[in-house]
Amino acid sequence: MTPQERAEILSLYRQIRNLTDGIFTPTEIKSLRSTHKAAYSQTENIRDRFGFHTAIMDLRTIKAICDLVSPDKHIICAVLIHRMSELGAIDEKSIRNLWGEDVDKLVAGLHKVVSLYQKQVKLEDENFSKLLMTFAQDIRVIIIMIINRLVLMRAINHHPDEASVKEVALESSYLYAPIAHRLGLYKIKGELEDMSLKYTNRDIYTRIARKLNETKKSRDAYIASFIKPVKEALEHEGLKFEIKGRTKSIYSIWNKMKKQNNDLDHIYDLFAIRIILDTPEERERKECWMAYSVVADMYQPNPARFKDWLTIPKSNGYESLHTTVTGPQNKWVEVQIRSRRMDEIAERGVAAHWKYKGIKSENNLDTWMNRVRDILETADGPLELMKNLDMDIYNKEIFVFTPKGDLYKLPYGATLLDFAFNIHSNLGCTCVGGKVDGKTRRLNYKLKSGDTVEILTSSNQAPKQDWLSIVITSKARSKIKQTLKERENKAVELAKEMLQRRFKNRKIEVDESTLMKVIKKLGFKSVTSFYREIAEERLDINEVITEYESLEARNSLTADVRSAEEFTFNNDKQDSNTGSDILVIGDNVKGLNYKLAKCCNPIYGDDVFGFISSEGVIKIHRKDCPNANNIRERYPYRIITTRWSGKIGAQFAVSLRVVGNDDIGIVTNITSIINKEKDVDLRRIEIQSNDGIFQGFLVLGVNNIQSLNNLIRKIKTVKGVKDATRSN
Repeated sequence: MTPQERAEILSLYRQIRNLTDGIFTPTEIKSLRSTHKAAYSQTENIRDRFGFHTAIMDLRTIKAICDLVSPDKHIICAVLIHRMSELGAIDEKSIRNLWGEDVDKLVAGLHKVVSLYQKQVKLEDENFSKLLMTFAQDIRVIIIMIINRLVLMRAINHHPDEASVKEVALESSYLYAPIAHRLGLYKIKGELEDMSLKYTNRDIYTRIARKLNETKKSRDAYIASFIKPVKEALEHEGLKFEIKGRTKSIYSIWNKMKKQNNDLDHIYDLFAIRIILDTPEERERKECWMAYSVVADMYQPNPARFKDWLTIPKSNGYESLHTTVTGPQNKWVEVQIRSRRMDEIAERGVAAHWKYKGIKSENNLDTWMNRVRDILETADGPLELMKNLDMDIYNKEIFVFTPKGDLYKLPYGATLLDFAFNIHSNLGCTCVGGKVDGKTRRLNYKLKSGDTVEILTSSNQAPKQDWLSIVITSKARSKIKQTLKERENKAVELAKEMLQRRFKNRKIEVDESTLMKVIKKLGFKSVTSFYREIAEERLDINEVITEYESLEARNSLTADVRSAEEFTFNNDKQDSNTGSDILVIGDNVKGLNYKLAKCCNPIYGDDVFGFISSEGVIKIHRKDCPNANNIRERYPYRIITTRWSGKIGAQFAVSLRVVGNDDIGIVTNITSIINKEKDVDLRRIEIQSNDGIFQGFLVLGVNNIQSLNNLIRKIKTVKGVKDATRSN
């Protein structure tokens, strides 16, 4: 330690003693002196990265806190001994015994905040300020950090390590200055911003400072000269008011130059005044407009810069009249006119002030920060009132790091698996666990703010159903469900191919409707669950085929299904009445995919029409089909005129219903007639008899409608037969 440093320590110590006169008892002063000496002995050779002695920087921080906020003995003690605590020279128990739990709490908060910087975090991350607030545990810790940063910024002017200076300056601009603004520490915020601009762009800072070409005294004089006639005119109107004037900071001016893409000479509202009227709420608007007319009569306003937030307030409740006028020496001056109530809302209510300045608001943080600002403005011991202020402002969120220092925000209660999916879906799908602060943890480990998390993966890992009970984030749940669904669909497709292959090996042409009946009979509520059981080998395919064949054998009304090669759609044929295309079905016709409808089982020669189903298959119906009227009424645009052409060699299945007297030999006579018909085969017959009347259902194979009609006429001639009709 140099003689100059020792001299500065003694000087700072005396100044702090004067600033804290009456705060410490004689016993506390004695204890503080011994702590101070112990701190020196422990930190005598400790310097920060800029080469500054840490003891001097701590004393400068204490003095700045006393100057800018309020002297507080617990803060002074915490700042003095936290480095000793970091070095292990004093433990928590000793701190509590000497200075109490409150000082111990502050020291712990400082340690936690300092630990964030050791994680190589990207401080420009918008989540870092939230994590900083969470880690601090006490708002006084945040105030210490802000003022400590101010002290450092004051010290590094012209420091040779320009890269480090710029890094600190940028961090102060996007992290500490906004927090200071929210806390109502406007002077600190302004100084941090100005120094940040000075260290990151010294040429711009110097040019603006030089071009202003006025000392603070002369600028104040300009504002006073502007205000004086306005004040006299307002008093003449009988208004009660207060006028505040200020020159905008260099940093604010530079922001406006960038935003407006102008030089300093063309920047509006370089100077600003605020007229605050003391008036009842019912007269607010009237008196605000009176004040505006006074200013507008006195100074030329710029209409393009007029803002009326009286008639239509901002969404955050902000009310005011803004105008920019030409003041003396043709300088632009912004004038804000509002009532005392409006000013309170703008300055203190629901964080409207920093929203107005363009700093993003965050739910309960705004209200909480307002409480802090109110406390800061309390005349008697504001920092003492902050001891029990709840710092758990992000109790619904946690903030965790990657090993590289990237910071992620997750909902409270999020697990290691949630974090993996938050980074990348593929990382989540292959996650087998992770390391949290170097310790191996399982997928369901609940993360805490400040954790550093490394994800461990395996190419053999895949999402499981029970993962849904582990994660809480919607992104993770959605991806797990999606992956499980995709895997299930793939398994279903494989099972479907396997079943179709087995059917093909058995030379069975699968009818979908019959297969659906089998699935339902086996007790499955969905096709997916049916195929899933096959894929997971809980259902034997042979059992399915056996059941299918059994049902097919009992289904007497199943119609022949023709392949696309047997029929064609002849676009050269047209209906002579309508001029529309006709679907022609006959021999040697290829290229159409159609089926004969099962509801009416048409045969060659029937009057038919085609219907394009939702699957794209053309279904052929008889014109007298029971469903024909409904189809024509609901889907006329899907009807195709259809007729038979040529001959079709294969037989059609058709059912006859025969009713007659239950006489001996009547069935024999009917079957004899059928057997004599050259183009008719009897495939199945069922006979029911009741009270001397029999009813028979015959399943026949016929070539065409002519053969069927001839057979029906012959059956009707059999003695005892009362009626013979086609039943499908």
